[in-house]
Parts: sequence; structure tokens; C-alpha cells
Amino acid sequence: MWPDLLDKAKRGGINVIQTYIFWNAHEPEKGQFKFDPTNYDVVRFLKLIQDRGMYVTLRVGPFIQAEWNHGGLPYWLREVPNIIFRSNNDPFKKYMQEYVTSVIVKMKEEKLFASQGGPIILSQIENEYNHIQLAYDEEGDNYVQWAARMAVGLDTGVPWIMCKQRDAPDPVINACNGRHCGDTFSGPNKPYKPQIWTENWTAQYRVFGDPPSQRSAEDIAFSIVRFFSKNGSLVNYYMYHGGTNFGRTSSAFSTTRYYDEAPLDEYGLQRDPKWGHLRDGHRAINLCKKVLLFGTSSVTKLTEFNEVITFEKGDGCVAFLTNNHTKVDTTINFKGTDYFLPPRSISILGDCKNVIYNTQLIASQHNSRNFKRSKLANNHKWEMYVEEIPTTLQLKPDKNAPAELYSMLKDMTDYAWFTTSVELGPEDFPKKDGTSPVIRILSLGHSLCAYVNGEYIGSGHGSHEEKAFEFQKPVKFRIGTNHISILGSTVGLPDSGAYMEHRYAGPKSITILGLNTGTIDVTHNGWGHQVGLQGEKLEIFTEAGSKKVQWSPATGPAPGLRWYKTHFTTPEGRDPVAIRMTGMGKGMVFINGNNIGRYWMSYLSPLGKPTQADYHIPRSFLNPRDNLLVVLEEEPGSPDQVVINTVDRNTICSFITENHPPNVNSWEVKGQKLKPIDDTPPEAGATLICPDRNKITAVEFASFGDPSGVCGEYVLGKCNAPNSKQIIEQECLGKDSCFVPLSKFNNAVDCKGVIKTLAVQVNCGSPSAAMR
Repeated sequence: MWPDLLDKAKRGGINVIQTYIFWNAHEPEKGQFKFDPTNYDVVRFLKLIQDRGMYVTLRVGPFIQAEWNHGGLPYWLREVPNIIFRSNNDPFKKYMQEYVTSVIVKMKEEKLFASQGGPIILSQIENEYNHIQLAYDEEGDNYVQWAARMAVGLDTGVPWIMCKQRDAPDPVINACNGRHCGDTFSGPNKPYKPQIWTENWTAQYRVFGDPPSQRSAEDIAFSIVRFFSKNGSLVNYYMYHGGTNFGRTSSAFSTTRYYDEAPLDEYGLQRDPKWGHLRDGHRAINLCKKVLLFGTSSVTKLTEFNEVITFEKGDGCVAFLTNNHTKVDTTINFKGTDYFLPPRSISILGDCKNVIYNTQLIASQHNSRNFKRSKLANNHKWEMYVEEIPTTLQLKPDKNAPAELYSMLKDMTDYAWFTTSVELGPEDFPKKDGTSPVIRILSLGHSLCAYVNGEYIGSGHGSHEEKAFEFQKPVKFRIGTNHISILGSTVGLPDSGAYMEHRYAGPKSITILGLNTGTIDVTHNGWGHQVGLQGEKLEIFTEAGSKKVQWSPATGPAPGLRWYKTHFTTPEGRDPVAIRMTGMGKGMVFINGNNIGRYWMSYLSPLGKPTQADYHIPRSFLNPRDNLLVVLEEEPGSPDQVVINTVDRNTICSFITENHPPNVNSWEVKGQKLKPIDDTPPEAGATLICPDRNKITAVEFASFGDPSGVCGEYVLGKCNAPNSKQIIEQECLGKDSCFVPLSKFNNAVDCKGVIKTLAVQVNCGSPSAAMR
């Protein structure tokens, strides 16, 4: 998968790959450094980058954040006596230096630094430390100075950077993270340092409970062009491909899907227009690079919202025309020519005459993602195994009060049992009919399922913003001994903030309310404990482990804490695969023994829908034919509606207006002069390119006039050229790509007073489908 992703990045105009080295992946146990060739082969990855003529920014951390479990710090670090993370603290500095040194030594051994002929041109130490530096007073300042000295002393031969670190000590370069560093970055803290943007956020990471969030291709394009127009040197995207947090690798409450709205989506498919529009922006900047690098710039402020920035070197000239008004378009007269600019846009004039790119006017194609039910993979016959609910009969009290959850689990599992018992007599129960005692559990996080006498009472959870929560449910207690069992769970470790080593989770206070004899506090009643579930210990999510327990047919909805098992045939074709967890609550999914991550369907966003319903199954996890699917379900649910889909982006579109400039691919630089590639005047038009060498099999929508909508949902307006679809079919059907200039529609329709638009939607399929 990685070679394909790197190739797509290269085609997208990416030259530098930002690579993270997670401490907890490479030193999971103290003193045991691993550069695992199976799952974490960073050396091979960097060499794949170098093979493609690309470069690397190596983010060593060791604190990374990245919505990764514990921000990349290994759990064992929490248990080092007297440690204070990310401070001028001797225990932390000792282990940090050992780890960073091990990484740098490995990179040097493999000759991966640019000073050795390798691809690494920059290395980063620490991450956004300014956010928490004040919490440590002068020890925060001392830590920054120490970290810089330590890194520089490793003598890599390439510069070190610190992002969001205004006081980065020389010679470390301070860099910007954010959405609009062209306007928000105060700049390098020394005049001899370059302007570097380490994280241009292409979307917003999501946590369970969030509604959908996006960042438009136009806004990202505006931000990068703005940055380079103001003497920027390097922009790194965060993320260009986010991917999937498989297993238990996501941080507290972060979704398994990560930065799906990036230019390459979770499945590695090109998300257009974001991928294509940014590719075009990269090409436009690249066409102007010599003048930008060596020319002299000047700024002319025209109005509060409009300005012109020019770069000149000899006969070379590049102009950036900016309209910073978010609602009103404008026309700027530059060197005697009028240039139309939509709201919040920048036009690049590659020779101070011709517009080669506008950040708001997307000349590249759009696409829409399709989830298609697999024809082969959905003949499921579900079986279930019921996880035993332990009581104090099995888990004798070993502590006075419930233990702290993080320190119990040690990041080896999400789950731990807490058990106690309470004696109730007839006099304890309410005398009034229709009333029941209530169990109240105050938890520090993250979630729990409660059982009384083996019966499921309910579940509760906190949130990304507030991990602690209160759980209250009425309970049918019985006269005599009552067993209370609580399954406490985490949803990842914290990944940000000061004093991370002092975060806690799990049940804190347990009381029984509404009794005739008053409230009973059972917090210090004596509690038994167990780490992990029986199914985890037996590894029943594997073929071998599944044979260690007795499974029974699963029919319809069932109470919580069940393991569900079925087999399925490998889906047809080569498209990515996803499982849609409809009908389920919260848990984990295993494919052939591989944990593909946490799902959480019962935690709804404000829109009333799960934050994530589809979960990526890498084809590398699949067998040639038959596959084992095991689901751990914590809450009531039924697997009957679970569906395995294939995923594609074979619906492609174009939306071009008469105001659009020709695509930047129409231009090239020859002899230091900007020229049309084929010596004919470039034209604006619809460009359609099928993915994976497919062919255009159908024209699903075509209109030249005033159509509206988005890819997959275009609608006709009041004005439409009747031969629109016929023209597109003649130019495109059966081809893997086509270009239809707007001139094809000259005099096709008269839409008085309307800026005419060409909207096209086609479907791509296999060549055999195109022939049919």
C-alpha cells in the first residue's frame, strides 16, 4: 500500500514526506529498541521515499501528539519514579535522550540523512511545546534549551526544527502549525532562518461524538499560495493521508478513521477536488520557483481587502493578485489588464500576464465516494460466545476501593473488571410501589458497563472534552447478597496537555440511592479486580483461539458483552474494503486475528448519527479466499445488519464556469519564459480522468447553462444547452480520460445575464463495462 500512496503523493506534486517516529512503537518496553521490519519498518519506508526522488522531514518527537495513543510516549514511562513528562526532569530527559539517540544512530547507520546522501533534509525535536511551556515555569524554558542542545549535539548534518516554538534556541528553526500561516505566523525568530510551515491542517481530526467536519480545497489552496507569496520556503500538510488507527493506537476518544478528509482519504483514494486542486497549486508554484527563489518582491496594497505581490528577476515576473474579502468578488487592474477574482481568492500570474491558477476556481475534477455491498462477502452465519460476568465469588476483594484504571491496564487492554457485593434486607427496600433503588457511579473515564447479579444494567461514557461522567440507573436488587460488577474501559490514552503522567481513569465513587434505610456508599466496600476479558486471554479472535470456547447460534438482538463470529469470502475485485457496523453498539473488530480498531455506533453526534459507521479492512489482512471475522460487542446489539462493502471513487465530475482560467497543465516554462505547452492558446474546460485505468462507461449528468449542486447531486437550472449530454458522450465515452473545452458549447445556449457553467458527472468502470 505504501508504494502506491507515495506514488499518488508524488503525482500530487508532493516533494517532502513528513515522517513520524512514535516512541511507543519503537521502544514498547524499556531499553528494547525495535525497528520492526514487519509493522514499523521506518528504514524501508524512508528508502521508498528516496527511490521516488522525494525528501523527508523526520519528526523524532519524542512527544508527537498526532491523536496517537499517549502522544507517542510509551506507557512504561508513566511508572518511572518521580518522572515529569516534557520538563527539565532528570528521569524524563534520561529516557528521552536514550530514545532520540537510538533513532538518530539508526538513521546514520542506514545513511539516510541528506548529509550522507539520504532523503532526510530536516529533523524535528519536541512538538508544539509553547502550548504547555508556562505550566512548568522556568523548568519549561530550561527543557527547551536542553532539548535543542541535545538534538543539535547528535550531529546529523541537517537542520533541526521546533514547531510552534517562538523561542526555539539557535540554530533550531521555529516553524508554524495551523490553517493560515501566511497570515498568522510571526515569522522566524532570527532573520537568517527560513519560513517553514510544518503542519497545514487539511481537515479537523474527529473524535467519537463529533459531527462531520471538512476544510475546503479552496481554503487550503488559498493558504499555501498566500504563504509562498510571502516568502515561505516549505509547506508540509497534516495530513496528506491520515489512514486508519488500527488496533488500540488512537488516543482518547479519537475515531479509528483518521483525517479521512485529507487529499488521500482513509482508503488511499484521491479525494477530489482536494487532491487535484492542490496538485495544480503545487504545479503553479513550481512553474514560478526560480523567480520566487531569486527574485525581489514588492507589495502594493490596493484596498483593505485587495493587494498585489510581485516577484521580479531579470525578465522573469510573477504576480499574486489577492482578494481577501470573504463575500464579495472584485476586479483588479494590473498592468493595464482587468483580472476577475472571486471572494477569498488569489490568482497567480506566472509571467505577470497570464493567470495560471486561481485558488477559488477549481479547474481539476471532482469525485464522489461509493460504498458497494460486496457480492461475495456477505453470506454471514453468525455465532456468539457469551463473556462470563465475574462476581466476588470469582474475584475476591483485594483492595478497599476500586483501583485506578490506567495503572491497572498498563495499556495492554482496554478492559478491567471491578467487583463487590452488598447485603440487603427487606427493611432496605422502598415501601412505595413503582420505585426502585438506583446505582450511581462517578467515573473518571472513559466508559463502563454495569451489571448487578449478572444482569446488564446499562452503559455510560465521558467525552473527549470531559472524560469524567456520572452513571445512574434503577436496579432490581434482591434480598440477600447482591453482586455488583463493573466493566471499566478506556478509549485510548491522553495525547496532549501538561502533566500527562497525572491523568487518571476508572470508577471513583459508587453509591446506592433510594433505599428505605438511606444511601449506601460502597466505594470502600472491598473490591475485586481483573485485567482484560476472557476472550482476549484466549485470543478467540484468531482461528486457533476461536476453537477454545463453545459458540452458539446468534439470533437477533442480545444483551451486551458478546463475541460474535462468522466467516466471509474475500470481496471481489481490487477496490478497498470496509465493514459497516449497523446494529452494533461499541467494541472492536478483528479480521483473521488482526484488530482493525474500535467502533462506536451508539455514541451519536448532534446530527443523530454515529461519528463513524464504516471501518477499513486492509486487503493485506485478508486471505485469498476464506476469512474469520470476530466482533467484540460491549453493549446490546445484533450483527445481522453488519455489511462488508467495497469502496471506490468511480463517480467523477467537473464543474467549470466561463470565469475559470485554463488548467495549469496547459503551461510550461521554456527558456525561463512561460508558454502554452502546445503553442496554442490554452482553453478552460472539463477534465475527466478515471482512476486505475478504468474507462468512462456512462455520462450520468451533463449541462451547460446554470446547473448547480455537488458531484453526485447535480441538478439542472433554468438554462441548459439541450445537446450537453450528447457532446460529452461523443468526447468521453469509452475513454480513460477526456478534455472538453468550453468552446465546444459556443452558441449552444443563450443564458442572458448568467455566467455559464459546464457541469458533468460520469461513471468509470472496467474496460469490458465500457464496451458494453
